[in-house]
Amino acid sequence: MSVVDFPSAPPAPVPPAASPAGTAAARKRRRTTGGKAPYVLVLPCLALLAALLGYPLVRMAVLSFQQLGLRQLFGDLPPENVGFDNYARIFTEPAFYQVVGRTVAFTVVSVGLTVLIGLGVALLMRRVAPSVRIMMIVAMMFVWAMPQLVATQTFRWLVDSDFGVLNWLIDRIPGVDFANHSWFADPVQGWIVITSIVVWAGIPFIAITLNAGLTQVPRELLEAAVIDGASSWQALRRVTMPILKPLMVIVTTLSVIWNFGLFTQVWVVRNGRPEEEYQVLATWAYSLAFKNNDYGLGSAIAIVTVLLMLGAMVFYMRQMFRIGDVD
Repeated sequence: MSVVDFPSAPPAPVPPAASPAGTAAARKRRRTTGGKAPYVLVLPCLALLAALLGYPLVRMAVLSFQQLGLRQLFGDLPPENVGFDNYARIFTEPAFYQVVGRTVAFTVVSVGLTVLIGLGVALLMRRVAPSVRIMMIVAMMFVWAMPQLVATQTFRWLVDSDFGVLNWLIDRIPGVDFANHSWFADPVQGWIVITSIVVWAGIPFIAITLNAGLTQVPRELLEAAVIDGASSWQALRRVTMPILKPLMVIVTTLSVIWNFGLFTQVWVVRNGRPEEEYQVLATWAYSLAFKNNDYGLGSAIAIVTVLLMLGAMVFYMRQMFRIGDVD
């Protein structure tokens, strides 16, 4: 039997290698995709931010270089430009460093407690039944939605020296006399109350956010760690926390920014007249501006506060961009 030779198929053409110029042109086309449309669409948002945030900040910066009191505010005298005199007064005032130290100490303690307790609640939420988890989320959402003024006033009633429920409960302990006890006579006890208010209000955000992050931890990695003999603590430290680290950094930085600007809780519990031991940067600036009628000095303290918070904001933005690059 003869063998018929069929013609072989022609070889597939090899695509030409992309030249460096062509690759660069492709990258340029990708970068310019959309033209000017994204910038046009973002202009209304930028204009709104400039009107709501930019102008007050610029105005406050201008006031910080002026001497502005009641005579200039309600009289016919123009504000007097004093240069850096207001800032010199701040940095030569011993009370300034005490207020800054108190604000930083409060921020470190409150943020640390909020993140630790929030992480514990988030881990607990992953171990309970879905129905219980939903109830926990709903309860924390109610806490998170409560206005700061209402929450602070509620805590103030709880620790009231005459009718406070907390004093009544502690007084029921044998051998303890807490009748008519004032929590704010001692600054340490007073700051425990203020810190409790801030931590209580901050836990829902941390817990709900970290709970969402824990859902992204692959179950296979945890099971593999358990099979390899890792304990629950080792699995948390070696598997869960590295995956959760970017989210932990973000929520911690946001908490630092929020707690550093503490105002409402101190102002309400001290009836709008915080003593020297309870002054933080925000309340100190407000008191000097609107109680002592020294708006220039108050603006200077506010600018210093913004500059101190700017470090945390820059760190937050760097983490956001870094996570974006990883994604």
